[in-house]
Amino acid sequence: MSHRAPAPYSGGYPGAPDGHDPYAGQGAHAAPGGYGASGQYADPGSYRAGYPGTYSGAQNAYVPEHAATEPVAPQPPADEPADQEPQGPAGGRLATAAVFLVPTALAFALILRGIGDRQLWRDEHATWWAATLSFHDLSLLIRSIDVVFTPYYVLMHLWIAVAGDSPAAMRIPGAVAMAASAGLLALLGRRLFTTQTGLLAGLAFAVVPVTTRYGQEIRPYAFAVAAVLLSTLLLARALDKPSFKVWIGYTVSVPLIGWSHLASMAVLGAHLAMILIARRSGDRIVGWAYAAACTLGLCFVLPVAVSGSGQSGQIAWNNPVLNDLIDFPKNLFGSWAVAVPVMALGALGLFFAGRRALPLAVWIVLPPLATYVTADQLHLFLPRYLLFTAPAWVLLAAVAVVRIAGPVAGAKAGTGAAARRGLGWVLVAAAVAGIAFQSLPGLRETRHNALGEPDFRGAARLIEAGQKKGDGIVFSGVMSERRAMDYELRDDAGRPRDSLMYRTPQELGSFGALECPDAARCLAGADRLWLVSTTLDGQPFSGMPKTTATVIQKSFKVVRTRKLSYLQLVLLERTRAATDDPSEDEDAAAKRRVHT
Repeated sequence: MSHRAPAPYSGGYPGAPDGHDPYAGQGAHAAPGGYGASGQYADPGSYRAGYPGTYSGAQNAYVPEHAATEPVAPQPPADEPADQEPQGPAGGRLATAAVFLVPTALAFALILRGIGDRQLWRDEHATWWAATLSFHDLSLLIRSIDVVFTPYYVLMHLWIAVAGDSPAAMRIPGAVAMAASAGLLALLGRRLFTTQTGLLAGLAFAVVPVTTRYGQEIRPYAFAVAAVLLSTLLLARALDKPSFKVWIGYTVSVPLIGWSHLASMAVLGAHLAMILIARRSGDRIVGWAYAAACTLGLCFVLPVAVSGSGQSGQIAWNNPVLNDLIDFPKNLFGSWAVAVPVMALGALGLFFAGRRALPLAVWIVLPPLATYVTADQLHLFLPRYLLFTAPAWVLLAAVAVVRIAGPVAGAKAGTGAAARRGLGWVLVAAAVAGIAFQSLPGLRETRHNALGEPDFRGAARLIEAGQKKGDGIVFSGVMSERRAMDYELRDDAGRPRDSLMYRTPQELGSFGALECPDAARCLAGADRLWLVSTTLDGQPFSGMPKTTATVIQKSFKVVRTRKLSYLQLVLLERTRAATDDPSEDEDAAAKRRVHT
């Protein structure tokens, strides 16, 4: 070592606070016999001058005794960060890719199985309708309803233009988003805790029934889950290894949360908890960075939220009661068989999560509590709206399972660390298998039609098999029968015309049409009618205006009735000519069809 090279000092110093050298950096240099990095004593002259009465002169300088260094706790392996201070993940890009891809592949495989078998239900029909409108007609629609879903409808419009509007094709974007959510959860668990925790969380989330159910849903809920997980992962990355690029990514992710679903913005409460913990740890910059990111991100969400606040009448029917709160766990996870073990382990995981417990607790508690308390005003307490809280429960459950095995304890694993890590991986596999077994009934149920939804597909097949030129179709009920049958008969060039439609949904800027005020006039050109009824009382005409039902019953007779799941299909034939029978050329309003 050069005589002029500074010698690092890493040992303890007797009598000094914490055993550190109080004179470090005061001009000590390594020299023959000096106390350098090798642990030898330094030249006594190195410590003279500047401290009168303690050290006086080169020959009489005090020579400190060599003090034993403080014992240093063994560093935990890269995949076993300490419990209270988890470190960033190690292993490189290959390990990161593996952690992401394994749960993603499993989730995608489960979602893809039978993805086109289940019929669309009312909300999915609404997505199809809005996404297949022209941009002009879509702009008219969002002025009165569903403005908060505009980004999703635009995305689906572009997708349908490329892939088509079959059930399987329209469900692919949601399948990709939900499958990616499993991978993002694995990465988040790896960053906050350990690789084992992340993989267990990602794999467990892949097999729970709601992942398949809403991964096959033509609605934005899968995108909301993915946006929440991506945003939380970016924030964790920014707190761990801050950089301008990561903060920009987090800023962009904030509007993605709001654009997917406004209820998902409640996760920002958990993000704020993460920021407060970082500030208490001494990071004074992070608060300003978070405030700037959220402010800029919210600028893109608030206009949509303000516009949507005037359209809350669409979900005004959602007024939950106490039983809805009690059944929330079952509806969130798809069954009590899955909800009970996941939530029980999740509650236990809060005790093992260390400094991460508070943000995760806020993530799982604040959204349902806030939406339930404000349900009379905002009407947002619905399990599918709060689906983004399910990954946090699964992550906490994974923390509990892996901690029981020992590896999460890091250095506390002691001499048996290798064996306990092996036990941890076995326990991870067993936990995933157990959750998958509990999920089997729920997974089978997700591949069936939604409970209570009519068999519109079956009705369409019967109509296509028995229709004749000039047939009309009418509707009775409150299950959006017109829009559903319009979808199911979209490819049928000879489909019956909608005899009672007077103003199209495009003209109204709505999802529903306006029916003819003069039923006799509008039905004059039809010799046969197909009545699609979803009434619950079994009376096929009870779900339409009495005047319209009276006209049909007087002018037509029932030829055949077919009962399907939650639906009756009635074929009627005319018995006598209507007293007012304008020509078809004059009855332009009666020729109008639902949008195709």
